[in-house]
Amino acid sequence: MDGIDIAVAELSATGGRAAELRPCGSTEVAYPAELRRRLLAALPPAQLDAREFCVLDTEVGRAFADAARHGIAEFGDVDLIASLGQTLYHWVEDGRARGTTQLGQPAWIAEATGLPVIADLRARDVAAGGQGAPLAGVLDALWLADRPGPSIALNIGGIANITVVGGPEPLAYDTGPGNALLDAAATRVTGGATASDVGGLIAADGRVHRELLARLLADDYYRAAPPKSTGKEHFNADYLASAVRDVDIGGPDLLATLTELTAATIADACHRHGPRQVIASGGGVHNPTLMAALRERLRGGRTATDVELHVSDDLGLPAAGKEGYLTALLGWLTWNGLPGNVPGTTGADGPRLLGAITPGTRPLRLPEPASEPVHRLRITHPTTPLEAE
Repeated sequence: MDGIDIAVAELSATGGRAAELRPCGSTEVAYPAELRRRLLAALPPAQLDAREFCVLDTEVGRAFADAARHGIAEFGDVDLIASLGQTLYHWVEDGRARGTTQLGQPAWIAEATGLPVIADLRARDVAAGGQGAPLAGVLDALWLADRPGPSIALNIGGIANITVVGGPEPLAYDTGPGNALLDAAATRVTGGATASDVGGLIAADGRVHRELLARLLADDYYRAAPPKSTGKEHFNADYLASAVRDVDIGGPDLLATLTELTAATIADACHRHGPRQVIASGGGVHNPTLMAALRERLRGGRTATDVELHVSDDLGLPAAGKEGYLTALLGWLTWNGLPGNVPGTTGADGPRLLGAITPGTRPLRLPEPASEPVHRLRITHPTTPLEAE
C-alpha cells in the first residue's frame, strides 16, 4: 500500500513455445494520502462495513485509472491493461487459501482509458485449490528455465516470496514478512512521520535484540510446508505491537531486529533448496541494510558453498518494475488463452486461465487462442555478464 506500480511491456510469442518480453518503462505513483490512510485503517483486525468497502473499491479503481493514464502518457499507447489489484485480505485457514480480496474496480480503468482490462487474477487459482499467491512463479519459471540451477527468484515486497526453478518442478511460496513489519515499525518509531525506513538508515544505527528475534522466529508460519501464502492480515502493526509489548527496545534496535528477521526467514527458506544463486527484486532491494544482512545469511548456511545474491536488473529485468511486468505477462497470457498459474508454485489442481475481462470502448475481440503453452520467456535486453555465463 506504499504506492501504485506501473509498467509497460511489449509481449509476443516467438515460436518454439517461447515468448519475449521487452520492458518499455516502469514507474510508481503515490496513493492519495487520505486514501492510503483509509486503506491502512481497513486492514485486519479492523472491522469494515459495506459502505467503506464500496468506497475503497471505487477510490482504488479511480486511483488505478489515473495511474494507467499516467503510464500511457509517459511510455506510449497500449492495447491491453492488466491490474493485479490492491490486496485487502487473503483468507487462509488451516494452511489453505479459502478466498482472496483485491480492491480496485476495473470498470474505472476501462472507462478512463477506453481499453480492455484484465483483473481479479488471483481468485481462479484459489477456486482451483491453490494459494492464489505468489503468482510471480509463472514469470520466474519461464524466465529462469534455461539457467543452471537450482536458481531462486526472490521478491521482497510487503511480503517476501521465492520461486525455486531447476528442481523436478517449479515451487513458489511466501517466506514471511518482507517490508511489512519494517514499515509498521518505521511508522511506530517516527510517530507517523515516515511510513518506511528509507535506505535502512534507522536499522543501520541499531543492534539486533536477540531475545526479540528468537520470539519472532518462533511463529508457526515459518515451519509450515509449502506451498503457502500469507499477508498483512497476519504480519501487521498489531502483530508487531503484541510481539514487543513487554520488550524495552529503542527504535533503531527494533528496526535492526526486524531487518534481521526478514533476512533470516528468506535465507532459511532459500537454503532448504540448495540454490546456486538468488536473484532479488522488489522494493526491498533498495534497502542496503537489508541486502547486507541477507547476503551475510546466504553465505554458507545449510549448503556446502555460498549462495550468490544478485538483483534482477543483472539479468535485464528491472527490479523496481518486476511486479508490474509480471502483471503485464499475466494479462497477455489470459488474452491469448494461456494459463497464468503454475500448479507447483501455488498448489492449484492444474493450470488455469486467470482473471476476468472488462471490455473497453470497442466491442471485445480476443485473438485466436495460442495452440501450445509457453515454456520459456526471454527478456530482450543487451547481453549482460550474467547472461553470458
